[in-house]
Amino acid sequence: MMSQPDRRDELQVKNLTVGFGSRVIQHDLSFSVRQGSIFAIMGESGCGKSTVLKAMVGLLRPVAGSIVVDGEDYWSAGHAARVAIGRKFGVLFQSGALWSSMTVAENVALPLQMFTKLSVAAISMLVDLKLSLVGMAAAADSLPSELSGGMRKRAALARALALDPKILFFDEPSAGLDPITSKRLDDLILELSNGLGVTVVIVSHELPSLFAICDDGIFLDADAKTAIARGSPRNLRDRCDHPTVRAFMERGDAHLRVNGINRYGQ
Repeated sequence: MMSQPDRRDELQVKNLTVGFGSRVIQHDLSFSVRQGSIFAIMGESGCGKSTVLKAMVGLLRPVAGSIVVDGEDYWSAGHAARVAIGRKFGVLFQSGALWSSMTVAENVALPLQMFTKLSVAAISMLVDLKLSLVGMAAAADSLPSELSGGMRKRAALARALALDPKILFFDEPSAGLDPITSKRLDDLILELSNGLGVTVVIVSHELPSLFAICDDGIFLDADAKTAIARGSPRNLRDRCDHPTVRAFMERGDAHLRVNGINRYGQ
């Protein structure tokens, strides 16, 4: 299912080039992410998906191009404006990136303490709410080291939701998770998208998850160093004629056949 045509573009990437020094990772990327959509940045490992994501969330200044959020260009804005734009983002990093010396509740409270003037009582209430949203209320007093991989991802997601972001970014959310835990996380992402209306951008090469939850996306190629296809993962699987995209998608279908019925019934 493609994004609804009446939804506006919430995020626009224009002529983006990212790299390190003289080394270009991806160049001339232009795409828009529609409000309320679940957008995939796809491609094989090493093609630069996470590097593009870092530029989108403000962690890596691009070589060229712009990231426009609600009509504001993040990288041409002043410091105060970038902070304000960044507050519209929630980011779930591949490792979770929780502070190991803090409890789950303390991790979730940290953005609220840093960026709001809420009282201790109000922050505590919001922490309880965010943890409940991701099914982690019972783990509030646990340390990250006491949690399973899936639970750490959920705790990190609660922290990403702390400031009520308009856009949630996920970097390889299924990495290191077993199929059942991965499906539960996919279901949670869908629930958050449908229930809160939040826009989601996912970097991943995990095809079962991409087929199940994403309604739009781009495919990055390591050789061309740019996007070579645009559309939902399922549409690219069924209709794209580019040999690199077809090989990637067919490899995923072969993996699903070898391992039994697709866990999403798709």
